[in-house]
Amino acid sequence: MMPAMPFFVYMLGCRDDDGARSYVGWTTEPERRLAQHNRGTGARSTRGRAWTMIHIEEHPTRRAAMQREWHLKRDRRTRRLLMDEWRSEGSQGQPGATDGRAKRPRRQGEKRLRGNSAGAPP
Repeated sequence: MMPAMPFFVYMLGCRDDDGARSYVGWTTEPERRLAQHNRGTGARSTRGRAWTMIHIEEHPTRRAAMQREWHLKRDRRTRRLLMDEWRSEGSQGQPGATDGRAKRPRRQGEKRLRGNSAGAPP
């Protein structure tokens, strides 16, 4: 019996003249998929930009990965936090890498970001 193939949900980030952009997708081969996006043969919305893999999660089934992709595409708060984290990591020595906004402190009673059912970090 063959071992189960892992499925991945990923988030790409790029910086351009308009600021920063993100893209969320799923795949079985993250390195190959990133190369496709950077070659211009990935999703149409990613063409013509230099992308960096900024977040990746492993899921045991295709269904779980596709469900997580659906939720992550719609979860603007999580995407913004991941983009802010990525920009702040890359800002050392790179002018304009961050938008200069301070993170908003969590309000009293506000819950932390919820993870997915597979136990991977959000």
